[in-house]
Amino acid sequence: MDDVSRTTSGRAALSRRDFLKASAISATSAALMAAGGYSFAQGNGKLRVGVVGCGGRGTGAAINAMNAHPDVEVVALGDLFKDRLDSALATLKSDAEKNADHAKKFKVTPERCFVGWNAYQQVIDSGIDIVILATPPGFRPAHLRAAVEAGKHVFMEKPVAVDAPGIRSVLESSEIARKKNLGIVAGTQRRHQNSYRATMERIHAGDIGEIVAAQCYWNQGGLWMHERRPEWTDMEWQLRNWLYFTWLSGDHIVEQHVHNIDVINWAMQAHPEKAMGMGGRQVRTDPAYGHIYDHFCIEFEYPNGARVMSMCRQIDGCANNVSERVVGTRGTSNCSGMIRGAVEWKYEGPNNSPYDDEHKDLILSIKEGQPLNEGVQIAESCLSAIMGRMAAYTGQVITWEQALNSQEDLMPPKLEFGPLPVPPVAMPGKTKFV
Repeated sequence: MDDVSRTTSGRAALSRRDFLKASAISATSAALMAAGGYSFAQGNGKLRVGVVGCGGRGTGAAINAMNAHPDVEVVALGDLFKDRLDSALATLKSDAEKNADHAKKFKVTPERCFVGWNAYQQVIDSGIDIVILATPPGFRPAHLRAAVEAGKHVFMEKPVAVDAPGIRSVLESSEIARKKNLGIVAGTQRRHQNSYRATMERIHAGDIGEIVAAQCYWNQGGLWMHERRPEWTDMEWQLRNWLYFTWLSGDHIVEQHVHNIDVINWAMQAHPEKAMGMGGRQVRTDPAYGHIYDHFCIEFEYPNGARVMSMCRQIDGCANNVSERVVGTRGTSNCSGMIRGAVEWKYEGPNNSPYDDEHKDLILSIKEGQPLNEGVQIAESCLSAIMGRMAAYTGQVITWEQALNSQEDLMPPKLEFGPLPVPPVAMPGKTKFV
């Protein structure tokens, strides 16, 4: 099969192999030979930022980056869909009109606005220093690989992959970035929030003793859904409703609940060794909601034998709970500002905007010549969530090694507008682990 096929309209369509090839590791690649010596694109201390994925989160991240440091300039935007790019452009222009500081930092021109399947590469090649990756998560591994091979620092939204091949790619890209002295920061903002950081310092110092159990939750109502339009192909419909398709989002245990799972991994200073659990699609059953579940409940087991209950739900009319709790031999903590037990403590320090400060931390680390690299930690947290999904989908106990070495590749064989069948809803006891 050719790497590039043609759609009926004559536009080039990308195969999965073609999509990944641009960022494949080569043994002779200069990517592994360029450690250190990084210079900013303009040579004047300014860090030029490009955004790939112009939905609400990508647009918000551009504003967060401008808030984060005086030496940031947002110069390029890219998205598969022109209407999404136009919306982001209008939002950012309006923001610049109201904010004099941002007006000096927003420097996107028509020549640096890119649309289409290759927009990510065009943004990367547009003379930027930092790329914000905020497309649906299924694309993250390939976009990250392209960015680090091109020598760009990366801020990438979570999750960073939806399947094990994607996780393995992210781990490889993180190693390339390390050797090239490039920064990678992920959108797990709790890791940049003062109250969480202060609490974790005390947990890791032993204030609650050894952690023997934990719970984490992201239980909320439903999210947005766009009614299908007659002119949309299967591919466009799925892309515009990416939350509801596992190849794009990883299901909501990966796309959303990864935040809480990441906090537990952070507290435990480890990833889980195995997972068992259940889930289903009880309320959100209309085909308009794709094929993902609307609830999960997973038990993770960590290396020290601690069991962690992980629960997430997206069903209207139910009690909400977004939180974490760890139980130690000397006390308990909510991970975000409170410790009870042998030590009684409450965080009373300054609040901060973690959405701004995750960018600030990346930028300061770049300027100091010691770029942060969160690639491994976010890959491990995402794989933890993927492992939980695998356990619920199959009804089996899934180990870390099984999850990491899974051959299940969720990306469609062709990235083109046209037919794309929706996989059946996973049925525990019938769906097989791959």
